[in-house]
Amino acid sequence: MKAVILDAATLGDDIDLTPLRDEVDELDVYAITSLSERIPRLAGARVAIVNKVILDAEVLEALPDLELICVLATGTNNIDMEAAKRQGIDVRNVTAYGTQSVAQHTLMLMLALANRLPLYQRDVVAGRWGESPFFCLMDHRTLQLADKHLVIVGRGELGGKVAQFAEAFGMRVSFTARPGNEANDDRPSLSDLAPDADILSLHCPLTDATRHLVDAALLARMKRDALLINCARGGIIDEEAALDALRKGRLGGLGVDTLPVEPPRNGHPLLAALSEPLNLIVTPHNAWITPEARANVVRLTVDNLRRWRQTGE
Repeated sequence: MKAVILDAATLGDDIDLTPLRDEVDELDVYAITSLSERIPRLAGARVAIVNKVILDAEVLEALPDLELICVLATGTNNIDMEAAKRQGIDVRNVTAYGTQSVAQHTLMLMLALANRLPLYQRDVVAGRWGESPFFCLMDHRTLQLADKHLVIVGRGELGGKVAQFAEAFGMRVSFTARPGNEANDDRPSLSDLAPDADILSLHCPLTDATRHLVDAALLARMKRDALLINCARGGIIDEEAALDALRKGRLGGLGVDTLPVEPPRNGHPLLAALSEPLNLIVTPHNAWITPEARANVVRLTVDNLRRWRQTGE
């Protein structure tokens, strides 16, 4: 059985692919694959292993030998699922591989924003500490996490882990009802919880119901010192509205690990704003990249291959 990895570079060069090689007769590994290289590289393969390479209907229809697509991530929006179904191609993803890693990153953003790290780091670099008339700087109001209210959107494994970490800091945690399904959920809606939130953290998928879930109207109802963290998907918040609120002092801090278009080759307003004196952190979609999490991706993909070969389930 021949398998092909089209974008192995997304796993990094320090992750052992031997477990995958042991599951197939032949494994071709490509670091990066362009759109024009997809069909020739997958020709004759029964298994395609991809992270973000787009496999649309045109590509799938040109690959009669393809039987399985293993996605090295949770999201499958890069695969034409209807076309795969029509052609009898099984699609399997991996989940919960980076729970510890992303939860840790979320808490890092939370702690850094609460302590106004971007602002104080800027002051130190500018030499303002050395100019202080007394021993410290205290120009930026910080936030003690103990007894503060963390509101989480997304009560999956990741949201639960973030809640566990937050509770260790003495925070009070609430989960919102699932966006788009509030009528069938006994939890309060985000709209109900937002005015009392000291921190709002997003851990839900990007869907029609969650696109711009946090918009200008919701931001206007939140506390002026509230922190907003998005380690889910770009576009769940209206990034420009959040930036406007931050600039106008109607938001205490903003931390994002994702943007609507990645990589942001044409820039983004949040990236341009990093040069401003704002309590703003943007990380390059790297919350998930601990070696342990990336090794989990390989392990779970091997499990998918084994189950497919043994049971077809």
